[in-house]
Amino acid sequence: MENFTESSQNEADNFSDQEVEEVVSPKHIRLEASTHCQLKCPTCETATGELYKHVALGFLRFDNFKRLLDENPQVEEIELSNFGEIFLNPQLPKIIEYAHEKGVGLSARNGANLNTVREATLEALVKFGFRHIRCSLDGASQGTYEQYRVRGNFSQVIQNIEKINAYKRQYNTEFPYLTWQFVVFGHNEHEIGMAREMAQSLGMEFETKLNWDETWSPVKDEEMVRREMAAGVASRSEFKEKFGASYTEYICDQLWDSPQLNFDGTVWGCCRNNWKAFDGNVFEDGLVGALNSKQMQYARKMLTEGAEPRPDVPCTTCSVYKNMRKADRYLDREKVLARRKVFLDQNSE
Repeated sequence: MENFTESSQNEADNFSDQEVEEVVSPKHIRLEASTHCQLKCPTCETATGELYKHVALGFLRFDNFKRLLDENPQVEEIELSNFGEIFLNPQLPKIIEYAHEKGVGLSARNGANLNTVREATLEALVKFGFRHIRCSLDGASQGTYEQYRVRGNFSQVIQNIEKINAYKRQYNTEFPYLTWQFVVFGHNEHEIGMAREMAQSLGMEFETKLNWDETWSPVKDEEMVRREMAAGVASRSEFKEKFGASYTEYICDQLWDSPQLNFDGTVWGCCRNNWKAFDGNVFEDGLVGALNSKQMQYARKMLTEGAEPRPDVPCTTCSVYKNMRKADRYLDREKVLARRKVFLDQNSE
């Protein structure tokens, strides 16, 4: 159990009648800065509008962000990216600056497209020590990149990365760390090597990632893709067959180590859930209170103890959970805690 502030402990006390075994009061949270996105990626529910049937469209407001940090000094790091593009949030420079004042690290590890970024934001990223940006660049040329990142401008993204690097030299800092994330498709697999070289020249880490929809531009040279992937597989279905687990099963850990919240304070539990919010709102019920609702507590029991699924719990209809239940193989609590420790250690620098 994490260290509590007086206010967070009071919130936890309010839940004593729920027979809570573990009160989650994380040092790390996920808070969507923007559910808007300017691109039209073919298989993305943000682009098709399907996301907004359940998830609100909007931006994280600075006043809500400030209050959240002021009331929860135990929070040390916040992931701001998820379904939308964080750099469209007009108040992002103020958010970055205030987090720096409070000693809270910010990141966009889930992904950003970096097509549209104001100059003030680019400087704020460096000046105020934004931790990490994972940039979605699925190609090494405009013609290849725009096949999936529809409306995207490859050269503009590269220019924005170069500007960040220029500010890093000006301020003599290594932050933010930059990662080039390359989702592998059939139409771009031939540019993996070129993209890796470009990433190296820009001082970026390079990562390949499996496409979630195997029917859209499926990979062609499976052997080559297997060599490029750390897991040695060419598709998510092959990953499941090889390892007996879903490619994204690690996401379930977020219910403990880094719970997902939307910009409006609603609780979504993990970055994959976009179909049903959990009970509670962090801006109304407090962070600890909202993260330890009866639903959240029960969801954790479903994932670790095999508790019977309930229709009101979002995890019940998740394919990752369904795979767990079908195999009668749930999260090992000790392994979850071990992964949580690794996560905290990796992000405490």
